[in-house]
Amino acid sequence: MNVLPATLEALSRLQPLGQLDEKNLRGLLPLCRYDSYQRNANPLRETNWDGRVMYLTKGQLRVDAADGGMDILVGGYDKALFPVVSDVRHPSGAKALTDIEVLSLDEEPLDILVTWDQVAQKSGQSTNDSTTTTEWRRMSGLFTMENLTLGALAELPAANIDMLLQQFESVSVHRDDVIIKQGDLGDYYFLIERGRCKVSRQIAGTSVDLAELKEGDVFGEEALLADSVRNATVTMKTDGSLLRLAKDAFLKMLREPLMKRIDFAAAKQKIAEGATWVDVRFPAEFQTNGLPNAINIPLNDIREASAVLDHKQQYVVYCQTGRRSAAAAFLLSQRGINALLLEGGLKAMSDKRELEI
Repeated sequence: MNVLPATLEALSRLQPLGQLDEKNLRGLLPLCRYDSYQRNANPLRETNWDGRVMYLTKGQLRVDAADGGMDILVGGYDKALFPVVSDVRHPSGAKALTDIEVLSLDEEPLDILVTWDQVAQKSGQSTNDSTTTTEWRRMSGLFTMENLTLGALAELPAANIDMLLQQFESVSVHRDDVIIKQGDLGDYYFLIERGRCKVSRQIAGTSVDLAELKEGDVFGEEALLADSVRNATVTMKTDGSLLRLAKDAFLKMLREPLMKRIDFAAAKQKIAEGATWVDVRFPAEFQTNGLPNAINIPLNDIREASAVLDHKQQYVVYCQTGRRSAAAAFLLSQRGINALLLEGGLKAMSDKRELEI
């Protein structure tokens, strides 16, 4: 029943999709599908549209309203440029007057993109010569499908979006600029708007390159979450621009909405229902008193591990005190992993017998 994939031109004619820029329309393309139905079919009954938005793109469709009225939609014109609306509980909710074709896409990411786009029409600030007034809808690093529909930004309450944007600064940077330095205190959370940078760490007196970051990647959150010093140095490889968020704003507006905390009793119930323990301490600590059936992923390996963890699985993350696991749970959640934080870690358990699962 599926035919050709959606095109940018087709999406740009539909509402509210037509309000989005080309970059985000491209992000929606993989979420779209076409379905075709023969004359006299009722597409609202033949297909489950839960969680999807549907548009008539070809042919004629009669849509019966719950109040007894009806509309005749012609694919690609007038009312058909808006989502088809009907009371699907009524068997006669719709009827194809000709062979028809409909385009549909996931409702949740579309709603997130439109919400951010409408709230962020224009928001910016200028604090010194290195910061610039920001037209947020043009900030390709922040406004990507991945950033807005997964992790921290997707979990941000809509009422807080404007407040968050007011706190971000856009900073111009140059090749070889050191953005954060290993051993320094954490002060900002960064998102790469434009350019590339490298992550390195001093190991036994030698600088070792760990990773290269690109547009849309984020860094700097670990020191803020764990209230510790930077564990690596980040240096620009090219000229570019960064979005930065001060520590207090990051903790209040990004960490807390994303962090899903549970106590030990609730965590045990989650495990009984199929969740998996993740111990983010060093292997020696894990071997001492790690929880039964837990997997051990030290905090410094959590970024790499997120690429192979199952997005359909739920994980309960813990450490000794809750400090390292808070950083790990955020890093996982930011990458779309369903991670829960064991509040207070193992130390919070007043009775060691509670650790018997």
